[in-house]
Amino acid sequence: MEATLFTRPPPPSPATSLKSHFRNPFLTTTHRHPKLRPQSPTLPKIHAAISRTKKEETVDKVKQELEDCHLLAAISYKGLTVQHFQELRTQLPETTKLLVAKNTLVYKAIEGTKWESLKPCMKGMNAWLFVHSEEIPAALKPYRTFQKEKKLEENDFTGAVFEGKFYAPDDFKALENLPTRAELYARILGSIKGPASAVVGTIQAPARDLILVLKAYCKKLEEEGGGQ
Repeated sequence: MEATLFTRPPPPSPATSLKSHFRNPFLTTTHRHPKLRPQSPTLPKIHAAISRTKKEETVDKVKQELEDCHLLAAISYKGLTVQHFQELRTQLPETTKLLVAKNTLVYKAIEGTKWESLKPCMKGMNAWLFVHSEEIPAALKPYRTFQKEKKLEENDFTGAVFEGKFYAPDDFKALENLPTRAELYARILGSIKGPASAVVGTIQAPARDLILVLKAYCKKLEEEGGGQ
């Protein structure tokens, strides 16, 4: 047992009364403290400012990806994991970018542009595929392969915009079956050597095909001119 040393208190001075010197151990003294007004926290304001900044950065990011973009597609990503996205990004071409962003922010970026026709996709949880290449089938194929391997039937394309036109999920076959550049060149060269009706049929093709036709024809003329 530890020892405790008690010392006798000094005798009270004449000016000190016994009442003031000795305290009644059965009496307790309560001290009243002035009430402090609660201060309003500033964290929500800071959080709101950060959130607003992140939203603005997301809108700017979408606008940046829309530059030189040939196709913008939406993919339903409900149920997909971070691992899914990491694996999918490694399978996409370098000219194809995958971005996860809220519908409201994406629509804010595309409002008033040729991409605004993507409005029917502004519901549910979407990931956004930005294709910066004319090879549309090659850009869409990796996700189709990934979707099939992972058995993600419900995580389908919800829509896309190509050349200002909206493509619903049922219309994606037309996008996925677009001819490649090499196929177009072969078709063009064949039509040039063939009858006039074939050339007319090629000219009546969609705008994308017609542009590539003209490019291929100019290239052919250059090659012929250089060989002379």
